[in-house]
Amino acid sequence: MMVDLVIFDCDGVLIDSEVISARMLIAELAGLGVSVDMAYVARHFLGRSYPTVMATIRKDFGLDLPPSFEEAYRTRLLAAFERELRVMPHVAEVLERLALPFCVATSSSPRRAAISLRLVGLAGLVGDRLFTASEVVRGKPAPDLFLHAAARMGADPARCLVIEDSLTGVRAGLAAGMEVWRFTGGSHLKGMAMEAPDDARPQREFDSFAHFFQIDPATTGHP
Repeated sequence: MMVDLVIFDCDGVLIDSEVISARMLIAELAGLGVSVDMAYVARHFLGRSYPTVMATIRKDFGLDLPPSFEEAYRTRLLAAFERELRVMPHVAEVLERLALPFCVATSSSPRRAAISLRLVGLAGLVGDRLFTASEVVRGKPAPDLFLHAAARMGADPARCLVIEDSLTGVRAGLAAGMEVWRFTGGSHLKGMAMEAPDDARPQREFDSFAHFFQIDPATTGHP
């Protein structure tokens, strides 16, 4: 396919954040008597917005989280990011060398996404090409966010390439009619089964951005 725009997810793709987020959420829920493990978090929360996560907790455990929970969780999470967050290896080089326009489309809140990119030194490379789930009615796995990003960037969805880590994000990219490559090199996916269900099968998978330009150099970059 010919590609006019590359759309990157943020958490678990550009930044190695999902394992930190999962650990913090597990700890916060444990304090309220809700016990979940990493597998549960990966299955139900990965790639989804905070309101969707809260709705799932309400449905599965019959727990309405107090209004203070979100702010306390976000505050502790950002503090953990300050200490531990790292850029995914080789991502900066890919963004610097990419011969095509690119943007970021994430389920994170605008504040969290902006802070995360700043902490790992990617804010200058991304600039104002950052789109979040707060800008659309339906978050991933609906295609809305990716279609919104394509429209804002002036690209035909059929000529967009999505880089995602979560099955939720893969589903969103496919629903948008875009090419989807799944990145499986994040810490949160280590030891996890990589077999995707039929409705979330990407066109390509790769586990290191060091190989990014080798996958399809004619359409995604230059030597």
